[in-house]
Amino acid sequence: MVIPPEQPLSPQAYAFLANLVHERSRIQLGPDRQALLAGRLGQRLRTLGLAGYEDYCRLLESAQGEEEVGSLIDLVSTNHTHFFREAEHFTILANRVLPRLAERRGPSDRPLQIWSAASSSGEEPYTLAIVLAEFARQRPHVTWQVHASDISRRMLDRCRSGIYEAEKVAVPDEQLLRRYFLRGFGEREGFYRVRPELRRLVHVHHINLFQPDYPLPAGLDVIFCRNVMIYFDQPSRQELLDRLVAMLAPGGALFVGHAESLLGLRHGLRAEWPSVYLRPE
Repeated sequence: MVIPPEQPLSPQAYAFLANLVHERSRIQLGPDRQALLAGRLGQRLRTLGLAGYEDYCRLLESAQGEEEVGSLIDLVSTNHTHFFREAEHFTILANRVLPRLAERRGPSDRPLQIWSAASSSGEEPYTLAIVLAEFARQRPHVTWQVHASDISRRMLDRCRSGIYEAEKVAVPDEQLLRRYFLRGFGEREGFYRVRPELRRLVHVHHINLFQPDYPLPAGLDVIFCRNVMIYFDQPSRQELLDRLVAMLAPGGALFVGHAESLLGLRHGLRAEWPSVYLRPE
């Protein structure tokens, strides 16, 4: 149980923290998120030996506070995910998008480039890797790479390790579990680890989606940016969408979350399937 700080989170402290989070990440924290933020920060304050949120705000404003801003954004970021989440997208990828991309490629072409833009602890990019590996088993000329990025360094550390609780590794076929995971024993009982040959094809990057440049190859074939834009205001959504479209190769596909919509945003993409958009060739 987390012992609450001695001082409550005041409206003034919450406004300061919400403004700082928005300035650094574009994540929008409305009034309804105050209790959530207080709960997530409680243990952090104890770890730092601070009595309350006002002290925490003073730390963030100090010369030593810059590194702590990253920890704050880590705690704010929503990281709920699991393997094959919103499974219809992976079916569309395997049966519709990848065959189209593969038709145009020869043995000497560069690898297919897929980006999981908000990868959290890694379940989405490793799901993409499984789908791609299965697709390539029948097409030896197709090579691929997955790029996984997130704003949270803590989540990226988990992504790099590729270790997950057994209940989170809910794959649709038992063969996939044997083919792409190692089962833990002893003190690792109840966990699975993604096999190293799959992990090697997932490249992990620390990226703020609003930083000046992305350390990624141009002309990406597929971008998954799901359940991200719902946390941004409309101008930030438009700015991010412009950047994502610019990163897509002609004929490339953008996947957004089922709860998201590009309605009211300029993009020039063609809506092809539910929450899947193609860049015209």
